[in-house]
Amino acid sequence: MAIFRLNHAVLYVRDLAESVAFYRDVLGFGYIEGGDSFRGAAFLRAPGSTNDHDLGLFELGAQAGSSGAGRTTVGLYHLAWEVDTLGDLEDLAKTLSDAGALVGASDHGTTKSLYGKDPSGLEFEIVWIIPADLLTDEDRQKSGVARLDLAGEVAKYGRAARSGLGISRPLG
Repeated sequence: MAIFRLNHAVLYVRDLAESVAFYRDVLGFGYIEGGDSFRGAAFLRAPGSTNDHDLGLFELGAQAGSSGAGRTTVGLYHLAWEVDTLGDLEDLAKTLSDAGALVGASDHGTTKSLYGKDPSGLEFEIVWIIPADLLTDEDRQKSGVARLDLAGEVAKYGRAARSGLGISRPLG
């Protein structure tokens, strides 16, 4: 198959300015100047991305109802963004909590995840993946979801531990 990665996602939001501020100020996305040439839309880029944009936001207005995806309709559950280091995940846990946007934190064995909701109530995941050379059989054999002990993971791997080396991105 020729597909090798997701290039960008587009979300419908209630309030464009509020959503741009959230993705910019809380999650660190960069606003693309001139990227709002479509009325009621904005385009943002993740830090370090080489994409034209990683996230498109299209405003529906305050009257827009909540997404029924997963409850009453089919639809996308969430997007997951990977951080560079475990320290980045720790920093984002505090930032999301301070913004009132953190709704969960899970240990999936090989991945450590935060879950948040944006101002329109759309859920997202922030993930750190144990690098290949640090994976243990115990990590691989964990099943289900456990509560994330982020402080314990930082103590075990260190804040500078890079996410997904040899798994989601090449070594070197």
